[in-house]
Amino acid sequence: MNDKLTECARYSGLKRKHKSISHNKSDKKTFDFSDVDKVYELLLEQTQSVLKKNEKDGLAKVFKHFRDEGWASEQALRQYHIGPVLFPQAVARFRKFFFSKCTPELREHILQLGPSPEADQLILPLLGKFSFTEFSDEIARYKVLAETADLTKPHTWFPLARAMKRRIIYHSGPTNSGKTFNALQRFKAASSGIYCGPLRLLAMEVYDNVNADGVYCSLITGQERKEVPFATHVACTVEMVSMMKSYEVAILDEIQMITDEYRGWAWTRAFLGVPADEVHVCGDPSALKLIRELCAVTGDDFEEYSYERFEPLSIDDNSLGGRYGNIKPGDCIVSFSRRDIFSIKRSIEMVTKNRCCVIYGALPPETRRHQAQLFNDPNSGYDVLVATDAVGMGLNLNIRRVIFHSIEKYTGTVVEKVPASHVKQIAGRAGRRGTMYEAGIATTFFSKDMPYLLQCMSEPFGEAHSAGLFPGFEQIELFASQLPEATLAKLFDRFAESCRVDGSFFLCNHENLKQIAGVIDKVKDLTLEDKMSFILAPVNSRNPKVVGALLSFALAYSRRLPVHLAMGAPTESARSVLQLMDLEARHHVLSLYLYLSQRLPEEYFPQKEQAEQMAADVALVLGQSLVQTNIKTMHAYPTAAQRKLRKNKSPQR
Repeated sequence: MNDKLTECARYSGLKRKHKSISHNKSDKKTFDFSDVDKVYELLLEQTQSVLKKNEKDGLAKVFKHFRDEGWASEQALRQYHIGPVLFPQAVARFRKFFFSKCTPELREHILQLGPSPEADQLILPLLGKFSFTEFSDEIARYKVLAETADLTKPHTWFPLARAMKRRIIYHSGPTNSGKTFNALQRFKAASSGIYCGPLRLLAMEVYDNVNADGVYCSLITGQERKEVPFATHVACTVEMVSMMKSYEVAILDEIQMITDEYRGWAWTRAFLGVPADEVHVCGDPSALKLIRELCAVTGDDFEEYSYERFEPLSIDDNSLGGRYGNIKPGDCIVSFSRRDIFSIKRSIEMVTKNRCCVIYGALPPETRRHQAQLFNDPNSGYDVLVATDAVGMGLNLNIRRVIFHSIEKYTGTVVEKVPASHVKQIAGRAGRRGTMYEAGIATTFFSKDMPYLLQCMSEPFGEAHSAGLFPGFEQIELFASQLPEATLAKLFDRFAESCRVDGSFFLCNHENLKQIAGVIDKVKDLTLEDKMSFILAPVNSRNPKVVGALLSFALAYSRRLPVHLAMGAPTESARSVLQLMDLEARHHVLSLYLYLSQRLPEEYFPQKEQAEQMAADVALVLGQSLVQTNIKTMHAYPTAAQRKLRKNKSPQR
C-alpha cells in the first residue's frame, strides 16, 4: 500500500508541463511538448520515420514501462474510458503508429526522459487522442458499460433509508464484553425490530431467546421462514434483511465483517439500506472509523459505546508441550485443519478420561448447536471440545481454556499464519460470565507457536478502510443487456473490469459465483433472473456432489418439471470421515433445495416438507456420529501434531 501511495505521489508531483526544448545547434527549432494537440498534429503530418536499432530499443523500453507500471492504465480508464481489456491493444497499436511517425525532436525528447513517470505523462494524452479515432466504437461501448457498472454512490440505492435521519450506535468491544447483549435489550424493548446476524445459528438463538422473553419474533434465513403470528420483530441472516419495511430498532451483528472479501457486501447493503430509527452495530473496534465515515456520507447521527471484557483474558505462556495428556475438562482445542479434528479427538480420548465434542464449519447449524449443548452440560459426559475456527462466532460456549493446536491455516493456495484479529476473536471465546469458567485462558499446544499468540494478543485491532459491494440483480440485468452474447461467467468478469468504486468500497470476490455460473450457463431456457437464483444459492463450487445436485435442479426447473430429491433418509451413523462427509453433502443438498424453494415458484418444489424432515434427520445422525470414539480417518497419515512430535523425537516443553 505504501509503495502504491509513493508511486501515486511521484505522478501527482509531475503536474509541471513538459517545457519547451531548444537544442544547442542554432538551426533547430523549439518545440513545446506540453501542447498535446500540436504534438499529435506533428505525428499525423509526419510521413515516415526511420529508427535506428538503439532508438527503437530505447523507445520500446519507454512504452513497456508505460504499459506495465499501472499508473497509465488507471489514468487511461479514468480520463479516456480505455478499459483494461482494450488498454494493451491500444498501447500496441499506438506504439506502432508512434514508431512510424515520431519526429526526430519528439524521439530525442522521449529517449532523454527514458522509462519514467515524465515519459508516461507525455504519452498518455497522445494515446487518448489516438484511441478516440482508432477505437471509437470500443470506447463508446465501454462508456455505456461503465455507466451501468457504476458503484460509486451505493448510499443512493436506498431511498427509504435516505429519507430518514437514522441514529447509528456502534457497540465496540472484544468477545465476551456484553456488546450484543446490550443491543438486544434495546431490541426487545422496541415496538418493532430486526436482528441481522452472520450465521443461521445466531439468528436461531435470537429467535428462541426473544420469543422466550415474550416478544413475538419471526425467523428468516436463506433456508427457512418461521412466521410467528402478530410478530413485530424479526431475526434473520444479514443477506435476508428487507429494505422495504421500517423498524424502530435494527441490529447488525459482527459489523467488522463489512470488510469480508466474499460476504462484506451484505453488511454494506444492510448498513446503508435498513430503514430503522436506530441502527445498533456490534463488533470489534476495527470498523469504527469506517462506519463513522459512512455516516458522514449518509447524513446519519453517530454514537459509540465501548465495552471491556467482563473478566480479563489471560495468556498462559506455558504451552501444553505437545502432550494430549495435559488437556483438561473445559478445554477447547482449536485446529485450523479439519483433516486433523478427528485424529485429535481420538488421541485425547485415548490418553485421558475426557470425551470430546466436535464443531466445524461444514456441520449443519442444528448439529453444531447440539454439540455445544453437550459440551456446556456438566452432566453430559462430554467435557472437551475439538473445533476449527468455526468456534469463533455463533455459539455460547462454557470454555475454560482455548488451546491453539496450530496457528497456521491453508488458504486454498498457501499455508500462512492466521490473522491476528482472527486469533484474538477465537482466544476471546475462553471464559463466560455466569458460568464456572468466568475467567478465560488462552495458550498453545506447542511451545513454538507461543510467540505468535503473544504477538497477536498484544496487537491492537487493525483498522478497516473499505466496505464490500456487489451489484443487485437490476444492475446485473442492465449490464447484461449491453453484452447479450456473453456467458454469465464472462459477465461477472466484464463487470469487475468495468465497475467503478470509490475509496471507501471494494468489489467483493466473485470467483465462486463464476464457477457456479459456468455450470448454470449450460442450462437452456432459464431467464437471467432464474439463473441468478441458482448462481447465488449457497453452494461450494469445490463440492462436486452439491454442484451436481444444483445442475440437476436447474435442468428440471428449466423444463418446467417438478424438482425432486434423489436421495433417501440416512439409516445408520457414520463410521468414517468419508461417511461423515457424505452426510454433510446430503444436508447441503437438502439446504439447497429449501433455499431454491423460497426463491422460485413453490409448485416446482413439491418435496419441501420432506426436505425439511430429511435435513433434521441428517443433522441428528451427524450428531450421533460425532460423539463416537471410533470414527476412522481418511488416511493413515499422522496429524500435524504427531508429525511434529516424530520430527523432534521428544515433546516440546
